[in-house]
Amino acid sequence: MKKYLFTPGPVPVPEEILLEMARPIIHHRTAEFEKIFAEVREGLKYIFQTREEVFVLASSGTGAMEGAVANTLSRGDKALVIDGGKFGERWTKTCKAFGVEVQELKVEWGEAVDPKLIEDILKKDSLIRAVLMQASETSTGVMHPTKAIAAITRERDDVILVVDGITAVGVFPLPFDEWGIDVLVAGSQKAFMLPPGLSFSAMSQKAWKFSEKSNLPKFYFDFKRYLKDAKDNTTPWTPPVTLIIGLAAVLRNFKNEGLEKIHNRHAKLAQGTREGIKAMGLELYAKRSPSTALTAAMSPEGIGAGKIISGLRDRFGMTVAGGQDQAKGKIFRISHMGFIDRADIIAVISAIECVLRDLGYKFDFGSGSKKASEILGTE
Repeated sequence: MKKYLFTPGPVPVPEEILLEMARPIIHHRTAEFEKIFAEVREGLKYIFQTREEVFVLASSGTGAMEGAVANTLSRGDKALVIDGGKFGERWTKTCKAFGVEVQELKVEWGEAVDPKLIEDILKKDSLIRAVLMQASETSTGVMHPTKAIAAITRERDDVILVVDGITAVGVFPLPFDEWGIDVLVAGSQKAFMLPPGLSFSAMSQKAWKFSEKSNLPKFYFDFKRYLKDAKDNTTPWTPPVTLIIGLAAVLRNFKNEGLEKIHNRHAKLAQGTREGIKAMGLELYAKRSPSTALTAAMSPEGIGAGKIISGLRDRFGMTVAGGQDQAKGKIFRISHMGFIDRADIIAVISAIECVLRDLGYKFDFGSGSKKASEILGTE
């Protein structure tokens, strides 16, 4: 049975990228590798839309999240965490592990945060030194208003904005310099359509000023070391050479396609998926501002999401993600990031219809695939 991967990380890897990574390994302290790494540095700046250095870390996205905290804050500092899902919770756990005091702004799962609440909290509490958030909350399929929040923190010299863009960078616009984001992190197994193992982080000049005062422990994720070595087109520690060779090829393709087309492609796939789901009579978990990285759909009443997920896997070879914590058993999540095309989305919507019909769900069979095809069948 052919396998289809629709999880929001890892995502499918294009065959041409797999072939690039199948080339014989090279040593990382050579002119050959330095040339590849120089290309990667410029390509990442293009995707992050920044003049600042974008670091390449040998870790999952959580490593970049840890580095963002360790390199900017100090023990006893206070951070405001936007907690609207599983990965908002991760910011809280990371801060507490380093002795950073946390004030959580709890957001109902499936909802986007109101920037006015952040502004009000910052006005009342002058001790807050950072706002930590998700641009795209992967566990709920919600897109938070990064631009509006950045406009608030940009006016404060004593507050930085730290953004988890792991399911956002390369999916929808997050212009680092233009919006005034201070730290932005991403990961290889999302829109970058690579295997897991790389994460990325950019720091603004304001964030570097915070770094000068930071007294949190750091060694492997010491961004000052990464900045120093990047100028020589190398890394402080042994990098995953094969993944970086693949990354260079991906970034080449990104430049050829162009950022606007990349963002528009994801938006179109998201629209087709969402409208196909709604045409079946299903509800979206994201009540407002759904992310263009993935669609979180509510399972019908009386039918657990696990049955839909297992039906797709066993009958059609399609792997989608389930819900986490309070959403477990209630939702299933379909990724449209990276190496996913229109035919893939039409296929998964059709398969969902077949599974739902056989589970006894009453709906106009074919309505979802028809709607998705109408949207995705046009350029």
